Amino acid sequence: MPPAAEPLTPERILEATEDVLRRFGPTKATVVDVARALGVSHGSVYRHFPSKSALREAVTDRWLGKTVGRLEEIASAPDEPAPSKLEAWLEALFEAKRHKAGDDPELFATYTVLLSENSGVVDAHLAELVAQLARIIEEGVAAGTLDAPDVPAAARAVFDATGRFHDPQYAAEWQSPSIATEFEAVTHLVVRGLRP
Repeated sequence: MPPAAEPLTPERILEATEDVLRRFGPTKATVVDVARALGVSHGSVYRHFPSKSALREAVTDRWLGKTVGRLEEIASAPDEPAPSKLEAWLEALFEAKRHKAGDDPELFATYTVLLSENSGVVDAHLAELVAQLARIIEEGVAAGTLDAPDVPAAARAVFDATGRFHDPQYAAEWQSPSIATEFEAVTHLVVRGLRP
C-alpha cells in the first residue's frame, strides 16, 4: 500500500468515497475500497468515521449541503423583495438538482440510494430547506408583499407544491424540453397564491 501523499482528513476521505461510489455504486463500494483509493489502511478511515454507515451518512450530508449554501445566500439577501427572492430560491433549488442529475448521473443514482438509507440526514436537510422558505415568506408577510396566516404551513406547502422540480424521484422528467416552462408556470402560480 503506497503511503498517503497528504494528511488524512475527513474531507479527503469524503472526496475519495464519492469517487469510489461513482465507480462501484452503493451496494459494492466498501470502506476497504475507500482506504485503497487513499493509500491507507481501512483502520485509518475508521478513525474518522466509526462505521460504513457513518461514512455514507457523512457523504450524503456533504452532497446535500452543497445545495444549501447557495440557497442560504438567496434567502439571506437583504435588499431583494420576498416574492423575487422566493422565485430565485425555487429556481436555484431546481437548477442545483438538475445539474446534479445531469452532470454526474452515476453519482446521482448512487445518492438516490443513499438518500433512502439515511432518512435522518435527509429529514434534517429537508427541514433546513423548509426553514429557509419560511424565513423568505415571513419577510414577505412583514413587508406586506406576501400573505400567509401560518408561515410554517405555507413554507411546507410551497416545498411540497414544487416537489416535481427538486425531488430525485422526478429526475427523469428534468430533461424534458418543456420542463422549464412547466417550472415557471408552477412557480408563478405559487408566488401569486401567496400575494395579498
